[in-house]
Amino acid sequence: MSPINSLWFKWKGLRLPWRRSFLAGSDLSGNTYWEFKESLSASRLRRIVKYNPKTHYADIKVSPQWHQWLRYVRADPPSIQEQQQDVVRQIQIKHLARLADERWASKPSYLDKPQTQQPKPALRTSDPTLRGPEENAPSSQSEGTESTTEQVRRYAEENDPWAKAKAGNPGDSWQPEPWTPTAARK
Repeated sequence: MSPINSLWFKWKGLRLPWRRSFLAGSDLSGNTYWEFKESLSASRLRRIVKYNPKTHYADIKVSPQWHQWLRYVRADPPSIQEQQQDVVRQIQIKHLARLADERWASKPSYLDKPQTQQPKPALRTSDPTLRGPEENAPSSQSEGTESTTEQVRRYAEENDPWAKAKAGNPGDSWQPEPWTPTAARK
């Protein structure tokens, strides 16, 4: 502010008995906040804000401290130092929030696709006691030309318990008998 404006604001802020409006203060955007008497018998002063005439109406922002003062939640108007400290606090919070977002983004998510290939399931075991009868027999390439995957598939087909169950269930051909009610007894 220019020295002339600051002198004018100090003059308007004086609570002289003949004045109806008093300057309460200004914010960092250039808005001024006033208290005035509506009538001589009014019990409390009315509080208003006069916006900076250079600012478009859509760009006007009232800080929370001044909003509290306007709504009589706060008794004293905020000082310029308090408003500057609030701006510094907001900058620090934004910086800390940005750092927290970066930390969060750097952690792997369970929703992301895995980066490594999953191991394929084991088709054979190294323990000879757990192998099937065909796998226990020593195999040589000269005996048969079947590959190991063909042998495993054939062994699985022969020993599949579900295939045996599908072949002949005792209740597959069962049909319910027709219902014939008996005569009622008296």
